[in-house]
Amino acid sequence: MVYYYVTAALSTVLTLFYAYIWRKQFDVNITMIFSLISIVEVAYLINTQTETLDAAIICMKVIYLGGCFLQPFITLSIFSLCKIKVKRITKSLIMTLCMLMYASVLTIGKTPLFYKSVSYKKVNGMVVINREYGVAHTIFYVMIVLFFAAGLTAIIYSYLKKRDVSRKIIYLLFMPEIICIVSYVFNHVISPEIELIAGAYVIAQIVYIIIISRVSLYNVDENVIDSLVQTGDTGFISFDLKKNYLGSNETAKGIFPQLGELTVDLPASKNQYIKDHLLSWIEEFDENNEQNQFHYNKNGRFYLVDLKYLYYDKNVKGYQFIITDDTRNQQYISLLDKYNTSLKEEVEKKTRHIVEMHDNLILSMATMVESRDNSTGGHIRRTSKGVSIIMNEIMKDNVFGLSDEFCRDIIKAAPMHDLGKIAVDDAVLRKPGRFTDEEYAIMKTHSAQGAKIVREILKATDDEQFKIIAENVAHYHHERYDGSGYPEGLKGEEIPLEARIMAIADVYDALVSKRVYKEKMSFEKADSIIMEGMGTQFDKALEKYYVSARPALESYYSSLES
Repeated sequence: MVYYYVTAALSTVLTLFYAYIWRKQFDVNITMIFSLISIVEVAYLINTQTETLDAAIICMKVIYLGGCFLQPFITLSIFSLCKIKVKRITKSLIMTLCMLMYASVLTIGKTPLFYKSVSYKKVNGMVVINREYGVAHTIFYVMIVLFFAAGLTAIIYSYLKKRDVSRKIIYLLFMPEIICIVSYVFNHVISPEIELIAGAYVIAQIVYIIIISRVSLYNVDENVIDSLVQTGDTGFISFDLKKNYLGSNETAKGIFPQLGELTVDLPASKNQYIKDHLLSWIEEFDENNEQNQFHYNKNGRFYLVDLKYLYYDKNVKGYQFIITDDTRNQQYISLLDKYNTSLKEEVEKKTRHIVEMHDNLILSMATMVESRDNSTGGHIRRTSKGVSIIMNEIMKDNVFGLSDEFCRDIIKAAPMHDLGKIAVDDAVLRKPGRFTDEEYAIMKTHSAQGAKIVREILKATDDEQFKIIAENVAHYHHERYDGSGYPEGLKGEEIPLEARIMAIADVYDALVSKRVYKEKMSFEKADSIIMEGMGTQFDKALEKYYVSARPALESYYSSLES
């Protein structure tokens, strides 16, 4: 009885957990598996407490819900996860067969169709049914064996032939098949006293939860851009953070045939062409998140490639390419005014080149300043990424009414926040220990000095908004929300929003990164310090965005260690 209490409790918990994590893209067959198992487990438990044959027969009929329907649903889920299409009419025939079989189960105790005879006895206070099987039960055995064989065949076929099915999923699908069949044979051939199948069902639920935790990453066609996928004009390619191949749609494979040579969950770098193109674009994107658009020419077609992070439950899980054919648009523009188009492209190219040179100069200056500091390096890149992650969360509801240009500008300005340190004497800047009051006063001048330097560098720039944002970031990123910061002791919303955002990213990086004078701090401790500072050191209004950005921040900093 304890065994059935435990299996029923575990099954109920697992079913509730599945309901909690349920997403619309989950396979309906898996949902049916969880629903049926929880019902069957309760029936097993109630059966241990029955006092009459009629009550035991009712429990047996409920238990046979699992026998008649679970194996078919498991088989259909295998076909679905292995991306083997089953025709609708075939599914209808399977369900019809199962319902007819269950109809024969319902005749137990009334006709000899399923059980020729049925009686009971009490063993240790429990009702044990003695039965003589009828012809329908033999058909039931045959049905179970056929479904098991079909599922096993699909698994083996997928392992040998299908590159677009994860090997992890294939291995996991094999487990519940074998466990359930072994348990079923053990109970009906070796020892019928205790139903091992009840425990096997719980193990199957655990395995399916592991499967669905991974399967969403592979399902390229059922994500937030499903409508674009269905048009057939847009290509999608996904990689995880380790640059393992996750999947692509047929349009993408038409543009990059080399994708057909990749295997899901294995490194994409094994294919040199993919490494030279897609993976090199990912490296550029990692170095500079603004570098997220690329152009690709093939057989006279012009493709625009957008690269974005792949998110799952607000966590960065990898990279996603969105590829569109831009040939028609380019041809149309060319036909309207070929000369103006060519001139515009040339001007944009020159302008972009000048901007890139200007940005690279600024970044070089910032890197030079950083090399004088006593950090371990990479602070500029990491804080820029931190600002980008926080800005992504802010823009989801955008209660501040920020423009896309503002968001791009603050990320672009982030590397300039410590330029003022170039004016701080090395003896102070590189000191490994605690500053004296006089030294700390000197160190604090870097904020105002940074604002002057940024203003001088950008004085010839036409982008007024960027000049203001960059200067504010350098000048006020050490101001505190309660007014106790420096250099001007600004308080609350007197501090520009861009500086308030920069302050969180700057402090977070300082806490979780190793310095010459300290070891890196754990994410938990750093988070505790940041949260404690909300409303005093940091803007309380930014707290929820930091909290929602925290998983992505931790994921990013963890990836730097791997």
